[in-house]
Amino acid sequence: MRSISILFLALSAIFSGVVAAQGADFEVPQTEYGHPDLQGVWNFSSSTPMQRPVRFGEQEFLTQEQIQAAVQRQQAAAAAADAAAARLVVNPEAPAATDNPGGYNDFWFESAGIGDTVRTSHIVHPSNGRIPAAVEGAQRQFGGLGPDIPGTRPVRYVVGGIAKDGPEDRGLSERCIVGFNSGPPFTPSLYNNNIQIFQSKETAVIMTEMIHDARIVTLGDKPALSDDIRLWSGDSRGWYEGNTLVVETKNFNGLRQTFSSTGNNMDMVLTEKFTRTAFDTVDYEFTIDDPATFTDKITAIVPMTKVAGQLYEYACHEGNYGMFNILRGKRVEERTESESGAQ
Repeated sequence: MRSISILFLALSAIFSGVVAAQGADFEVPQTEYGHPDLQGVWNFSSSTPMQRPVRFGEQEFLTQEQIQAAVQRQQAAAAAADAAAARLVVNPEAPAATDNPGGYNDFWFESAGIGDTVRTSHIVHPSNGRIPAAVEGAQRQFGGLGPDIPGTRPVRYVVGGIAKDGPEDRGLSERCIVGFNSGPPFTPSLYNNNIQIFQSKETAVIMTEMIHDARIVTLGDKPALSDDIRLWSGDSRGWYEGNTLVVETKNFNGLRQTFSSTGNNMDMVLTEKFTRTAFDTVDYEFTIDDPATFTDKITAIVPMTKVAGQLYEYACHEGNYGMFNILRGKRVEERTESESGAQ
């Protein structure tokens, strides 16, 4: 899959001149209200890292030589894997493997980006493409797909958990509250990297595939919510600047991290920009401003590509058997240990 991603980047670079020429002649379509038409389903999958590898310094884009070298490395690795598979002999009598065979859902991963971007990172500010230092005392919580990481409630990260005493011990995506890429802001992840945008005269609606949340962006000069009203996805207000929809979001509830395992988003101000640059392309840019968490702002650019399809319901709350089974499994484990101790 990684080799596919790199090869796609190479092909994207080859055709980037053609795409740029098309973009130069592109006339942004307008809605019936005279706004840039951003409606449709947009995919933000990407194989570009969010944070720039240190070796690139302030280099924002890969060179042709670097792309070709990466392609050659991936081709060599794929050839070696194919050769090893050809020598594989299946023995049905062999004992079962004791190591982790990996997740069954690897098939659904969509990490190859679509488009001509060959950035070294999505983060463009700070100029080194790295997440700025955290403010002293900023909260940190780490989660993951491995063993639980002991901690205290509330659990602000999306994957993993601190224990299994109740649903509040699990990550936000396991609880079907916030998906690991559903934002805001939108950050490419393993799958379901799609949103759909609807526009009316007074609102824009941004619906995510992951956890199927619909964020209603109020347009125009209307009063913001009171500071004591706090929401998981914040309170979004928007306006148009030329061909760009600008969305400013405040009033987060503080029960999520600000960014990358750090902070709580109580005081975060998020500014997003959706700019239609071609028939099939929207440049998505977001800036995180949270002086209580980071010593500098964070700005990232994530290209979105139009999808000729529709979103299907991601029935998480409606079918969250995973949470039920996680907690039930732990109760069985506890009972088994108790019975063993009693004997």
